[in-house]
Amino acid sequence: MTRRSPPGREREGLKPPRQLPLDATRFVNRKQTLTRLDAALPTDDGPIAAGLRPMTVATIAGAPGVGKTALAVHWAHRVRRWFTDGDLYVDMRGYGPGPVLDVGQALDTFLRALHVPAEQIPTDTDGRAALFRSVLNGKRVLIVVDNVSTVGQVRPLLPATPTCMAIVTSRSRLSGLVAREGASRMTLDVLTSEEAIALLSDSIGGGRVSAEPQEAAELARRCAYLPLALRIIGERIANSPHVTLAEFVADLALAEHQLDALAVDGDELSDVRAVFSWSYQTLPDDTARFFRLLGLHAGSDISVAAAAALTGVGLARARNLLDQLTAAHLVQNSSRDRYLFHDLLRAYALERAQAEETPAQQRQSRRRVYSWYLRMAEEGRKAILPHSHAVALPAGETGVALAPPRSVTEAMAWFERERLNLLDTVRQADDLGELDIAWQLPVVSDGFFELKSYWADWRDIHLTGLRAARSAGSRLGEAANLRCLGDAYWRMGQRETALDCYHRGVAASREVDDHWVEGFCLRGLGLIHEELGQTDEAMSLYGQAREVFRSHGITRGEGMSLLSLGNGHRARGDLDTAIAYYQQAVAILGSIDDHWSVAWASYPLGLAYQQVGRLDQALERHTHALELFRRFDDRRCEGLTLAALGDTHHAADQHEDAQRCWQQALQILDPLGDPHAGAVRSLLTGIGSGESI
Repeated sequence: MTRRSPPGREREGLKPPRQLPLDATRFVNRKQTLTRLDAALPTDDGPIAAGLRPMTVATIAGAPGVGKTALAVHWAHRVRRWFTDGDLYVDMRGYGPGPVLDVGQALDTFLRALHVPAEQIPTDTDGRAALFRSVLNGKRVLIVVDNVSTVGQVRPLLPATPTCMAIVTSRSRLSGLVAREGASRMTLDVLTSEEAIALLSDSIGGGRVSAEPQEAAELARRCAYLPLALRIIGERIANSPHVTLAEFVADLALAEHQLDALAVDGDELSDVRAVFSWSYQTLPDDTARFFRLLGLHAGSDISVAAAAALTGVGLARARNLLDQLTAAHLVQNSSRDRYLFHDLLRAYALERAQAEETPAQQRQSRRRVYSWYLRMAEEGRKAILPHSHAVALPAGETGVALAPPRSVTEAMAWFERERLNLLDTVRQADDLGELDIAWQLPVVSDGFFELKSYWADWRDIHLTGLRAARSAGSRLGEAANLRCLGDAYWRMGQRETALDCYHRGVAASREVDDHWVEGFCLRGLGLIHEELGQTDEAMSLYGQAREVFRSHGITRGEGMSLLSLGNGHRARGDLDTAIAYYQQAVAILGSIDDHWSVAWASYPLGLAYQQVGRLDQALERHTHALELFRRFDDRRCEGLTLAALGDTHHAADQHEDAQRCWQQALQILDPLGDPHAGAVRSLLTGIGSGESI
């Protein structure tokens, strides 16, 4: 079993989240809608506009490309100072070729941004929504929920306090929000002819528009008066100063004629396909291919390195091509080294890739980026948990040199940035039959999801991995994902399901002689039986696990089994035997520099020393464990160790030191909702019996 996850850290003085994307440039002045949004802005007593009842939700509906996101983000930037407790932003990906974002994932992201410890975040959507509303109570937070397709996708994300506000954008009217939540609805129409020409003039210069006013009006009409299309066409015209607008009109008319056969009822690209095609056709061949291959990516945003792997070019070339596409308004530079598509452009890029790349070429591109994600995740695994389960990865070139993380912090940051892309990649690989990727990527990413307490994602990624392994006929894949699922279900409190996964993991691992998985599944079974009070069964399983590990030279597994055996003997009151097992565990784990596990063994060793009255040794062990837990930012274990230190100081009649340790422990454990917090509080207030926790 891998190391247990440290909870999120609650620190005083953390800055409020500021998640808004960059404000739009060349913003079309939607004065009427901006005025209505200003009127809906809440105050402590309700909205600014006199006579309106308190309202916390505003929806902006309209056609794709009409500028809903630009308007919402622009207004949010105008008023963000009023929201002193922060602003949150999420793209729900309600439309486009990829999967929509699960509302539970959005809530998880919001709660973490609001500094809720990961251990406190429920695994179910209803629980997360309730906690989200509680956290927002009394605060001033602005929430922008972009690209929503249904009411159900946004309702759990809405605040319930009048000093917060949610802005929701959607192609749908979301009538349910108006009827039930009393949302203020604004429908954003296409630009007027005058507004469209003004936007075009801003892009290409007023002189050119004045010289050919009829042609400018015709270009605006052919762009369906959509800001997205106008910005793309404007950039193209601005880069061709010697070409008349009349020539551009002729070229666009020809593109429309050539694409007439593609237009069908309900085709969301029908109004803009000609504009996209016209700009796409003017790209150099290598840039055009780079653009369409980006449409094959599973996620909605992409890093420079992943884009290089997907397209088979070097990093410098990928960055240059992305900058070219950004200048042409075909992609957006969302943050440093990261880019994203408007969903219409993403759909168009995928359409072009499917039309112009053979199935073999599409698969080759996807395999390159799958391989890049897999190998980067493997490098992260080795940095974070070097003694965790390793599986042989398939041969294959990523198309770009890997940049392994230089530290645990770097590795965790990479996983955090790529988390949704990893989930999307696993799903896409499974859907497209790339089954080796679909079961291996969850296994090498396992530690991140556990350590960061992404419980639902952790379970779901391994359910997909298990299904893919079965489809591929890989018993190794089944064994590895079953062990991970056992850990996930155990952590989520679903013991019966965890037991089933561990039992099946043992059987599968024995078929393929994967002794690492076998041993940790046996230990996992022991942990659950110990929790159920079945100590004899637990001790037998720990002994079996130890024998598997010792027989096959799996040092960390042997150390963790010794630790568990020590716990069992301590529970029976056989303290001398427990101390001997703990001492062996510390020595073995120290021999492989597994410092986090050394801390885990030192902590109960200190407890056992305390129970037999060897207080100096107890203080030494707990002080060492505390130092190590702090190094790994393991907040919960830090709190438990401080509580134990307080107990030891109290037993040694060092009452001031005991009070200090208990106070520090309570400051950590209470916000985490840890059950030990109550016992520590009782000790501090003199209500408790003073017994060790």
